[in-house]
Amino acid sequence: MISLRDYDNSEFDRGASRWIEGLWLLTKFFFFLNSFPWPSFLRVALLRSFGAQIGDRVVIRSGVNATFPWRLKVGNDVWLGEEVCLLSLAPIVIESDVCISQRAFLCAGSHDFRTPTFNLVTRPITVRSGTWIAAQAFIAPGVEIGAKCLISAGSVVLDTIAPGSLVRGNPAQVVKSLD
Repeated sequence: MISLRDYDNSEFDRGASRWIEGLWLLTKFFFFLNSFPWPSFLRVALLRSFGAQIGDRVVIRSGVNATFPWRLKVGNDVWLGEEVCLLSLAPIVIESDVCISQRAFLCAGSHDFRTPTFNLVTRPITVRSGTWIAAQAFIAPGVEIGAKCLISAGSVVLDTIAPGSLVRGNPAQVVKSLD
């Protein structure tokens, strides 16, 4: 049984000062979390100014929510669809030629429900080149998605996925090899 009164997150390193984090929150509100069609090059430049490593020809649509951009690394020719959520409590690496569709959620942090203090658990996520994560998929902390995978819409990916796999379901299961 959890006891939230005993929760202590003080050891979590946010990766930047509170001042920088506050400035990011304002920037995110005005340029990311609304439906105004700001151009991708502006959003890319803003993410880079907050420490994200972003490649060339990256498309970032409205509503993309990156928690801590300083923990984000994105390759070339990546598309992030509307309302993609990147909960970057740990590093999130998205290699080149990756499409992440609308409302997909890459979640690099959770809690250990087995401890009464509901300890924060963070683990990095990696998405290898040539992968498509379809709409409303959930990628759990610590997952690595192999190269050239297709993660079907609405899938809940809790474990690492081998390269060249088509997965779907909750929990996601490999349906077939794409090779």
